This record gives sequence, C-alpha cells and structure tokens, in this order.
Amino acid sequence: MGKDSEKHLVGQPILKQIIDLFPRNKFDELVAKHNSDKYYKSFPSWTEFISLLFGILSRCDSSGEICAGMQGLQGKLSYLGLESAPAKSTFGDGLRDRSNELFKDFYFTLINHFSDFLSVSRMEGVHLSSFIFSIPQQ
Repeated sequence: MGKDSEKHLVGQPILKQIIDLFPRNKFDELVAKHNSDKYYKSFPSWTEFISLLFGILSRCDSSGEICAGMQGLQGKLSYLGLESAPAKSTFGDGLRDRSNELFKDFYFTLINHFSDFLSVSRMEGVHLSSFIFSIPQQ
C-alpha cells in the first residue's frame, strides 16, 4: 500500500482550510481596484487579511498578541502562504494607514459569493448603504 501523495484537507491546518474557502481572485481584484498594496511592499493586503483572521479565530485581544501568536507558528506559516509573521510595527502601520474600504468591499463580496449558503432572513436588508463606516480622525 503506497503513500497517498495527493493533498486533501487531511493534515492541513484548520486555518488553511478556512482560508481556502475565500475567493482569492475576487480579493485580488479589489486590491487592484483600491490600490491598497501601493505603499505596502512588505505587508500586502492578503497578509493583513490572514493576520486579522488568525487574530479573530485565535481570540487575540491586541495586534501584539496576533503578531506574537503568528511568530510562535513561524515554521508553519508556509501553509498559509506567508514567509514570516508580520512585525508588530508593520502590522500596526497597516491597520492604521491602509484604507478599510478594501475589507468593507470584500465583506459584501463574500455575502454575494456565499449567498446560496446564507439563509434568506440574514440576507434581507443587507445593503452597503445600511452600514456606516467612519474612523475618527485624530
């Protein structure tokens, strides 16, 4: 009996399996539309998205905790398509300076993409105009 060399979900980290559900091509289209990687050569939008998702699923309370948690998994980040964990300062700069419009648009893209799986009651009244996104200026 030979070794199964095909890659299935077995053996892949759960976070990788979740990330594979997201339509990367649609995310990349939005990155191009918003030009959100223009000033972030070492911290692309996709890395920020994965880092934020890691923080949510790991129940992290701060950006420092996210970065430290990802650094603890340094050898396994290649599964997620990352070379290394983001530095705390780089992560903070991205959160502070990068426009949230990309992630807002991706949220609504995901609602549309997964609409067949969502219950109708959750879809009613979900419109871009019903959300107010404002970031207080300092």
